[in-house]
Amino acid sequence: MQDSAPKVLRLFLLRHARSGWALPGQRDFDRALDETGYVEAETLAQMAADHGIRPERILCSTAVRCRETAEPFFRTVSEDLDIRYIDELYSGPTSVYFDLIDAHRHLSSLMLVGHNPMIEQLLYRLIGDDQAREAVPHGYPPACLAVVDLAAAAGTDGADATLVSLLLPNQ
Repeated sequence: MQDSAPKVLRLFLLRHARSGWALPGQRDFDRALDETGYVEAETLAQMAADHGIRPERILCSTAVRCRETAEPFFRTVSEDLDIRYIDELYSGPTSVYFDLIDAHRHLSSLMLVGHNPMIEQLLYRLIGDDQAREAVPHGYPPACLAVVDLAAAAGTDGADATLVSLLLPNQ
């Protein structure tokens, strides 16, 4: 007997941790985490491990601050995580994030490590404006990890997902 329940893609939407300001002559792309950001990234990775969060694949922006946010997941969650670095997550619009989600529907879980405003816009489109405003009333903070379930049959064009939880390292 086949299970008729629809397959759900569990999405982990992670905005990079706090980063320092660009140094004179430094590109935005090369901005590293500041001291607070390093602590946030380590704390969040430990919280994720404590909650049993282990994405099947991580798609991470190639920007330095995103790579530094994702790195603690290797030490804390698992050193054999499948992580892929995607340039378009740095410079592309929200539609790039949606395209990547659609291309990975065959997985059971996917983490996107990216930037605002795209991560926040993605959350709003997936779960709807009202629920997103309630979840992140002051905007999507750095080092925030939203856990969202998206049914296989649901489109990524708006409000078809369920917010499962929100992890913040300072909670």
